[in-house]
Amino acid sequence: MKTQKLKGLEIIPPKEESGKFETPINMPKGHNTCCAVGVRNTGKSVAIVNIIEKMGYDYVILVSPTMSSNKEIMSRLNVEHIFEDPDDLTIIDKIKDIVKKEAEELERYHEELKNYNKLMKDLKEGKFMSDDILLQYFGEDSFVKPEHRWNGRKPFIACFFDDLLGSGIFSKPRKLNALTTYHRHLGQLKEGGSIGISLYFAIQKFKCVCGGLNPTIRNNLTNLLIFKTKNERELEDISESVSGECGVETFNKVYNYAIGDGQNYEFLFIDLFKKKEHPSMFRKYLNEFIIPEELNKN
Repeated sequence: MKTQKLKGLEIIPPKEESGKFETPINMPKGHNTCCAVGVRNTGKSVAIVNIIEKMGYDYVILVSPTMSSNKEIMSRLNVEHIFEDPDDLTIIDKIKDIVKKEAEELERYHEELKNYNKLMKDLKEGKFMSDDILLQYFGEDSFVKPEHRWNGRKPFIACFFDDLLGSGIFSKPRKLNALTTYHRHLGQLKEGGSIGISLYFAIQKFKCVCGGLNPTIRNNLTNLLIFKTKNERELEDISESVSGECGVETFNKVYNYAIGDGQNYEFLFIDLFKKKEHPSMFRKYLNEFIIPEELNKN
């Protein structure tokens, strides 16, 4: 076909993506929105805990009424905030406040560090300093440099929603929808960018009449873990959700390979926004890429 380019109308992307974090080379991009789907006792929580561990988050916010019964596996995570009442709709606001405070602490630190460095420079040059300014940074016997929990960097935070099917948070999803839509932009910084937060969901049904993941959340997923299911309709729903990346035939092929007989907690991992260096969006567990011939034409 014939084309004609126009000068000066190129699209210029931003230099830094809001809420973006570097992650280990073989792990998904961060921040991400991840969902594990499977019936009870298939290993959803175990799989998500392993992913969170390997992603390298600084800490986790856990929303789950079953924390105590899952204490052994959850103890592997650095859980700093626990919310156990899934019908408390203020939980979403509290999560947002946690991220907002991280942004405020980071900005406070950078401002105090700037003032401290100026003070040290002025003292070195012999400039007069008032007692009020000196006392701001003077400890018992010396000047104290401002401190920040994360040494001046943005903390990498995850939130794990576990065992919440039919809960108030899912049944009245307005706030959860907003959190899922804007998760990368939470904790906005005056200098630009944001802290953001990754979201993880463990559910028994991909679609549910009451209290399941609604379309807003499903459409914002970046990663999907699928465990063994005999529900053909559910597989059709999932295959439709990734149809823009592969056909139904390809999906069924990789699903059957990944799941096998389903006796060892196998799952199909789908990365809908994979890194360029990853050879495929599909994996068995996390440690085996599945590369269908039809998606490996190059």
